[in-house]
Amino acid sequence: MVSLCAAFPRAYPGKVRCEQFGTTPEGRPMLALVASADGTVTPEAVRRKGRPVMLFQGGIHAGEIDGKDAGFRLLHDALDGKVAKGALSKVTAVFVPVFNVDGHERFGPNNRPNQVGPASMGWRTNAQNLNLNRDYVKAEAPEMQAMLRLLNAYDPVVYLDLHVTDGAKFQPDVAVMIEPLKMGPASLQALGKAYQGELFRDLEARGHAPLEFYPSFLKDDEPASGFAYGIAPPRFSQGYWSLRNRIGVLVETHSWKPYRERVKSTYDILESTLVQAARDGATWRTAMRQADADERAGKDATAVLVWRNTATVTKLKYPGYTYRFEESPALGRKVIRYDESTPQVWEVPYYPDVEPAVSSTLPKGGWVVPAAHARWVAEKLALHGFTSEVLKQGVPASRVERFRAREVKPAAATFEGRQALQFAGEWTEAVEDVAARSLYVPAAQPGRVLLAQLLEPASPDSFLAWGFFNAHFEQKEYLEDYVLDAFAQALLAKDPEVKRAFDARMKDPEFAKNPRARSQFFMQYHPARDLRQNVYPVVRVASRPKATPAS
Repeated sequence: MVSLCAAFPRAYPGKVRCEQFGTTPEGRPMLALVASADGTVTPEAVRRKGRPVMLFQGGIHAGEIDGKDAGFRLLHDALDGKVAKGALSKVTAVFVPVFNVDGHERFGPNNRPNQVGPASMGWRTNAQNLNLNRDYVKAEAPEMQAMLRLLNAYDPVVYLDLHVTDGAKFQPDVAVMIEPLKMGPASLQALGKAYQGELFRDLEARGHAPLEFYPSFLKDDEPASGFAYGIAPPRFSQGYWSLRNRIGVLVETHSWKPYRERVKSTYDILESTLVQAARDGATWRTAMRQADADERAGKDATAVLVWRNTATVTKLKYPGYTYRFEESPALGRKVIRYDESTPQVWEVPYYPDVEPAVSSTLPKGGWVVPAAHARWVAEKLALHGFTSEVLKQGVPASRVERFRAREVKPAAATFEGRQALQFAGEWTEAVEDVAARSLYVPAAQPGRVLLAQLLEPASPDSFLAWGFFNAHFEQKEYLEDYVLDAFAQALLAKDPEVKRAFDARMKDPEFAKNPRARSQFFMQYHPARDLRQNVYPVVRVASRPKATPAS
């Protein structure tokens, strides 16, 4: 990567720039090749010319490295005029050969045993053992922070993330998941459908069998369970970029196809996309900017936070292989065995349609983050392209909406190094002081659904769900048992409603034998209780908090 990034500008002077856009935790350079026939190879030049940008990356999972070879070959051939003739005079290509550079250098022959070639490859995670394709929202890894800055700088109309599948054995060679297609503004869905239609026709004409869904069975190792179309949440690349009103593409070549074939599949997808971006990129860019303007104007105040499949099901004739199940003495369960010498068409259920499962009505104004969290939240939001404002003056007695959790459930295990929490609770109206140095985040911004994904408690990808606010849901102050016991006995003697409530709870055997739960029951009535425990510190407001002038 390093040698070729330096060689391309020498081979194509004035048309290619090798850009270092970040540094990995282990100190390696993160590199991008920026190519354009007329030298439009800087963010400033791109903005000045209004040039559409196509950004494609390899090796976010560095064992799935098809994109590195395919991207280098595609750029070489396009710059030589062998393919996509004239495209680079109308679109700027930004190619990141290896996103997860440290993982790539954890190099070896045994990193992907469920994949046919290459002979050696890199590792799935980065040097901090973080999976970068789960990090788009929380943006903890230095590599992801660098990538988000690169995306902000070039603002590509289409962003392709190049992968290889895990999983079963079957005949189709590649899946291409595109959004907006079944979510997002209708105008952008139309662009996505047109792009997908031409791309799939191109691929089929070249002998490929592209899928629009990730080919993972609904039940592991059970082909008869079938498949479902899915909307990726924003922790993943294509889900993230589509919520910023652009086209996000996840390419998954099939791991059991030979490496040469997988690289060719990826190459063909990149070539077709480059041709379309050159021809239609200006139209895409106009539609995307209009979607941004609509969100800036506050149109459509509903944000879908979670999607699910509808009950609609079709029968899908899927090219697979014959298979059987055999008992494994080693694993103690039945294991599927595929016979690749005997193709077979499976008739399986397919769920093609989606509908909102969890939605949120956005605040008319926005969100206010307390001063204690303002700095890091502002930095995260800026990485995602959002603006915010530090309030210089406090505003007493402001009308707000406050979220209090009535149930808090930690995940059974950490995920990506974080202790995630699940919440049940409601927003309720309140009157509270908004302190000086709090952060105001207006809701009417481009990408407002992504903004809601970051700040709304119901989102599985919110900062709250990822555990950034966990300390606010921990008990920090306690009473000695003899103090609480005296209070509890006095309270039961003087307050019949509390006694009835306690007696009702005691009918639950789990509560009755749990001293901690019983203590917490009485703590909720004690004057020393922490009124801020289990309260999300971010509030919603109907307008920007503004101090009333003194009379």
